Amino acid sequence: MDKITILWADDEIDLLKPQLLFLRNKGYEVLTVTNGHDALDECNELKNEIDVVFLDESMPGLTGLETLSKIKETRPNLPVVMITKNEAETVMEEAIGSQITDYLIKPVNPNQILLTLKKIVDNKRLVGEKTSSDYQQEFRQISLEISNNPNIDTWVDIYKKIVNWELRLDAHTNNQMGEILTMQKTDANREFSKFVEQNYQSWLQEDNEEAPIMSHNLLRKKVFTELDSSKPSMFLLLDNLRYDQWKVIEPIVSELFKVEEEDTFYSILPTTTQYSRNAIFAGLMPSEIQEYYPTWWVNDNQEGGKNMHEHDFLREHIGRVFRKPIKSEYIKVTNVNAAKKLVDNSMNYLNNDLTVVVYNFIDMLSHARTEMEVLKELASDETAYRSLTRSWFLHSPLWTMLQKVADKGIQLFIGTDHGTIRVNQPSKVIGDRETTANLRYKVGRNLKYEKKDVLEFRDPAKAFLPRPNVSSSFIFAKEDIYFLYPNNYNKFNNYYRNTFQHGGISLEEMICPIVKLTSR
Repeated sequence: MDKITILWADDEIDLLKPQLLFLRNKGYEVLTVTNGHDALDECNELKNEIDVVFLDESMPGLTGLETLSKIKETRPNLPVVMITKNEAETVMEEAIGSQITDYLIKPVNPNQILLTLKKIVDNKRLVGEKTSSDYQQEFRQISLEISNNPNIDTWVDIYKKIVNWELRLDAHTNNQMGEILTMQKTDANREFSKFVEQNYQSWLQEDNEEAPIMSHNLLRKKVFTELDSSKPSMFLLLDNLRYDQWKVIEPIVSELFKVEEEDTFYSILPTTTQYSRNAIFAGLMPSEIQEYYPTWWVNDNQEGGKNMHEHDFLREHIGRVFRKPIKSEYIKVTNVNAAKKLVDNSMNYLNNDLTVVVYNFIDMLSHARTEMEVLKELASDETAYRSLTRSWFLHSPLWTMLQKVADKGIQLFIGTDHGTIRVNQPSKVIGDRETTANLRYKVGRNLKYEKKDVLEFRDPAKAFLPRPNVSSSFIFAKEDIYFLYPNNYNKFNNYYRNTFQHGGISLEEMICPIVKLTSR
């Protein structure tokens, strides 16, 4: 570790010789001045060589608070520790408001000073080392769980643990631990794909009480049962919101809303908007939607929008579930004008029993990242993708709207329709011209593919999927595989590798958050 340089400003610096000697013996370099003016001169002259400032609050001439203010004008990120005899609450509040890093009351003993320095200078390193050590200890436990035939709930726990470690390691630069975690998640997705392949069809049977909550019964089991006529409710569906993305925006939302229950559900296959979101709002599987509402369902090989009737599906769904009418409203936000209307009309939503808001930004972000070089740079990996999601949410019209209604006693549900995975392994598929373009699933006739890479349904009815043609079948990519046609294979391989895609089988795509919150 490079030697840390401390600037200590105190008009009684001669009385601090024991503390100064202690710090120098510990390997710190200490520069001393006796007034605020000299402290500023040293900060300006040495610039980035000073790592932390110890500042006496009650120096004659330029006071500690005045010196602090001027230091922050030129070095806003320089850590400053205020040291004072004055225990007055107003002085402490003013110092804290001026962005001090720590606050010590005289007389200070050497161990107090050392602890403060450890917190300021060594905190990131120490936390990083502790985080890496903790993960190494839990690595074996997670590996055992992955290999021990996990059930539906255990897979959720495994995924949550992996996400937790991803978030903890985000703040540190231990590439070795990050690589080990990535390998463990790859192993987890390999086994999870086998688990889904073995069990997916059975989950869809109506009498299977052990099946997870899935897209088609999400509203009935997690939202409709919670509606309360005494308070307005809002279901916010953020398209393409993964569990890790929810965890990075949770601290923001929690400033104004209390998390009452955080749960998960399994997205149906394909994990795409056309299938999973229509299933959520209709309360039906895709083949059932096609059967009951043939004019509203559009197959992959047909022209036209695939999500044009979500509000109709929702209305019909509510009508089947509730014996008496409830006042509901459906809003979809796909552009800036719609986002502005959401904010402008936010107070009107309080008159509804249930307001459903579909917000499409995260889905657009993942697709734009594939197309735009600048976004590939901004969201170059999982950590950056999470960071970009957090930054967007914090400055979004959506958060503005939530701030406006937060103190109105509303009940808020936050969920999604599916997640997304960063793909890395190409797999060749051959199909006719009507075969779907999606990189994570294909539906078509006479498909040829690597069987080890896919979950196949030659009879789509077994997965409650519509059959566009008599000989149509579905295949779903496992793990982080993406489908490519033989034509221009190398070109598209390079283009799509390391992009975020959805439609197939992975922890990230299928295990989705559904969270109930109330106004604080």
